[in-house]
Amino acid sequence: MLVVPDWWVWDFWLADDGEQFHAYFLQAPARVPANDRHWNVCVGHAVSPDLREWEVLGTALAPSREPAFDDFATWTGSVVRADDGVWQMFYTGLTRADQGMVQRVGVATSADLHHWTKESSDALVVADPRWYSTFAQTGRAEAWRDPWVMRDPGGDGWHMFVTASARDVPEDRAGVIAHARSADLRTWEVGPPVTAPGSGFAQLEVVQVELVDGEPVVLFSCLGPELSLDRRASGESGGVWAMTADSLTGPFDPTRASLVTDQSLYVGRVVRDRSGQWVMLAFHNEGADGRFVGWISDPIPWQSVWRGAPASASVVRADRVGGPGR
Repeated sequence: MLVVPDWWVWDFWLADDGEQFHAYFLQAPARVPANDRHWNVCVGHAVSPDLREWEVLGTALAPSREPAFDDFATWTGSVVRADDGVWQMFYTGLTRADQGMVQRVGVATSADLHHWTKESSDALVVADPRWYSTFAQTGRAEAWRDPWVMRDPGGDGWHMFVTASARDVPEDRAGVIAHARSADLRTWEVGPPVTAPGSGFAQLEVVQVELVDGEPVVLFSCLGPELSLDRRASGESGGVWAMTADSLTGPFDPTRASLVTDQSLYVGRVVRDRSGQWVMLAFHNEGADGRFVGWISDPIPWQSVWRGAPASASVVRADRVGGPGR
């Protein structure tokens, strides 16, 4: 279990260098109220040989000095290795210039997964108002975050999937997975979403797309209050969701998604462990008292949660004490 004493820990993403797993995660000092953590955040880094015992290494990425697209906050991302061997971290940035109301995607690079250099003070990929709701259109926060970048399965460049909101759709059901393509990881063409709006989610957060045991699987997260009004009225609850697809590149149908955890766990990530088995990690989100917890789980066998009853934090909680502020 990944616990950083005196820090809240939540959204995370993983990279594997063949010897160690690298976890990058959002972290905020536990002296900050949990509800304010998003505005007091940087990206932490830890390594592990087995996804269970972690060595915390400190901060990998922090907000830039003004003016920059990420001078307010650095949020969730993903890591890939380019053809030249350089690691690329695509991440979400917010700026003080618009009070953090517009989310944008930028990139940092590393030769060793330890030392990261931001490529520009400008954003790399932004929402296209032809398909996506923007702050300029609505005056509401502009969703364009949690980039998941993957190589095209046929070798034809790269794909990016992004948490976004469709334009001209009621807010409670506007959540979509946005899509962009690139030949070189630097020039991106934003296209229409790979999910249709109206599927019952205000947001599909922290998307991951993987070929798991030969089956294309899409994970995303959505809490109960972010479900559509009709889903909430029917008694549905939130957590980590998963769905299968016909293709790794979409389209995807969130109406086929099912819960794999309740919302005591959030932001599920699947990864192949050193034995070759697929496992899922998630962060401990909500305790029995409803308060935020803030650490990352031990691995959960994927087949134990996929197409079964939704897992809860009590299933994977290790016999440990401590954690943020405890």
